[in-house]
Amino acid sequence: MELSSSFKPSTSNIFHHRTHDLSFSSSFPPFPLKTHFQNLKSRNPISLNPTTIIAAVDSQEKRQHSQEQLPPNSPQRLLKELSQRKKFISPNKRLPPKRFILKPPLDDAKLAQRFLNSPQLSLKQFPLLSSCLPSMRLNNADKTWIDEYLLEAKQALGYPLEPSESYGDDNPAKQFDTLLYLAFGHPHCERTNARHVRSGHSRLGFLGQYVLELGLAEFFLQRYPRESPGPMRERVYALIGKRYLPKWVKAASLHNLIFQYDDMDKLIRKEREPPVKSVVWAMFGAIYLCFGMPEVYRVLFEVFGMDPEDEECQPKLRRQLEDVDYVSAEFEGKKLSWQEVAAYKPPEDALFAHPRLFRACVPPGMHRFRGNIWDYDSRPQVMNTLGYPLQVKDRIPEITNARNIELGLGLQLAFLHPSKHKFEHPRFCFERLEYVGQKIQDLVMAERLLIKHIDAPGKWLQEKHRRLLLNKFCGKYLREKHLHRFIIYSDEVQDSYEHNRRLRNPATTAVQQAIHGLSYTVYGKPDVRRLMFELFDFEQTQPKAV
Repeated sequence: MELSSSFKPSTSNIFHHRTHDLSFSSSFPPFPLKTHFQNLKSRNPISLNPTTIIAAVDSQEKRQHSQEQLPPNSPQRLLKELSQRKKFISPNKRLPPKRFILKPPLDDAKLAQRFLNSPQLSLKQFPLLSSCLPSMRLNNADKTWIDEYLLEAKQALGYPLEPSESYGDDNPAKQFDTLLYLAFGHPHCERTNARHVRSGHSRLGFLGQYVLELGLAEFFLQRYPRESPGPMRERVYALIGKRYLPKWVKAASLHNLIFQYDDMDKLIRKEREPPVKSVVWAMFGAIYLCFGMPEVYRVLFEVFGMDPEDEECQPKLRRQLEDVDYVSAEFEGKKLSWQEVAAYKPPEDALFAHPRLFRACVPPGMHRFRGNIWDYDSRPQVMNTLGYPLQVKDRIPEITNARNIELGLGLQLAFLHPSKHKFEHPRFCFERLEYVGQKIQDLVMAERLLIKHIDAPGKWLQEKHRRLLLNKFCGKYLREKHLHRFIIYSDEVQDSYEHNRRLRNPATTAVQQAIHGLSYTVYGKPDVRRLMFELFDFEQTQPKAV
C-alpha cells in the first residue's frame, strides 16, 4: 500500500497532463471532454478547484484554435461539420404526418352548411344517384380534365358528345358527365389527391361491382336454363375477372385515359390490373345510375366486345347430371342473345316483376309437387311468416290466383335441398334461386349503405357490407324466424344434419338467399328490401323481443 501510494501524482497534475494531451491530439475528438466537465460541473460545482477550471478553459481555447488551423479536407473537420449538420437536419423528435393530427370537429352550423351545399343532397327524386355525386362542387382542375378528355371517353362508349347538363332535371342522365369524370379518377392517378374525387370514385366502384355481377348472373341464367350455378360463376369470372379486364379496356380504346403517361402493355400485372378494375367498376356504376341495366349490357357486349361463346370463357369440363326435365318454351332449342335480354320488357298483365327470370329459375316440372304434404302443411306457415302473398292490384282475379300458385311452388323450390332430388332432376333444388338471391341482396345492401352513409368512402362501405352479409348471419336470421324446420332434406342427410349444426347451417344460409332470389323474380327489388330490412332485420336496428 505504501509503494502504491508513493506513486500517486497530484490531482491538478493529472488534469493538466490530460488536457495537454487531448488538446493537441488529432486521434480523439474533443467532445467527450467537454461533456465530462459539464457533468462534473453540474454534479458538484464546489468540488472543482480554480486550477482545474482554468485548465479546462485553456484547453478549450487551444482546441478551437487548432480546429481553425485544420486543413479543409481533414477527417476531423468533416466529422465536426457532419455532426453539426445532423443536429439541424434530423432532430430527435419528428413531427407526425398531417393526417394523424386530430382536427377539432366542425360545429353544427358549419356541418349543416357543408351538407346543404353538397351536390349529394340536390336530387330528391333520385336518392341513390344523388348519394353518388361528389361531396363538393367540381373545381377548375376537374373541369379542365372534363374539357380535355371526357369527349374521348364518351365517344369510345358510344354516347352523344353534347354536355349532359342539357338534359332536363327529371332525367338522371343529366349527371352522367360528372359521374363519368369520377369513374376515371382511380386511386393511382394524381387527381385523387382531392378528397371529393377519391371518395366519389370509390363509392361508384363499390356499387358497380355488384351491378356487373347481378347483370351477368341474370344473363347467364336465361341463356343457359339447364346449367347449374358452378359453371356460370366460371363464365362470369372469365368475362369480368380482374386479370381479363385490361383486354376489354384496350378493345374499347379506353386504356389511354386510364394510363395517360404509361404504356399499359409494359406494366406488370399488379400495376396494371388494380387501376383498370377500379375504373371499370366505377364506370358501370355510373352507367347503371344514369341509364339502367340495358345500357350495362350494351357496353359489356358491344363496346367491350365480350363474347360468351369465346373458348376462353367456357367453364371447366365436369361430369354433368342428365337433365330430363322440360324448360320453358321460350328457352327451348335456342340461346338468348344479350340484345334479347337487354330489350325484354314484361307484358302488361305479367304474373311477375321478372317473368322470364322466374321461369329460368323455377322449372315447369315443379307443378308435379302441387298438393303434396309440404304444400298443405308447411307452405301456409312459411307464407304467413314471410308476409306472402302481397297485395297486388290485378285487372283479372285469375292473374292473382295464378301468381299465388306459382309463388307457392317457388317457395317449395327455395326450401328444397339438393340432396332430395338433384341426382335424378338436377334443377329441382334451390341452387339457381340461391345464385340470383346472392347477387340481388348484395346490390340492395350496397344501395342501402350508399344512401345511408353519404360521406363514407367506398373502402369503408365495402367492409361494412361484408360484415352485414356474412353467410353465418344470413342463416342466423332465417333460424330466428324458425323457418329452418321447413327445409326438405333426403333421409340420409336429415339424419346426419339433425345433431350437427356445422353441416346444417350452410343449408339455412342457402335457403335464406334463395328466398331473396324468389322475392326478386316475383315482386321485384322493393320486396327484397322489405324482407332484408323489415322482416329479417339485416342491419339489426329493430328492438328485440324480451
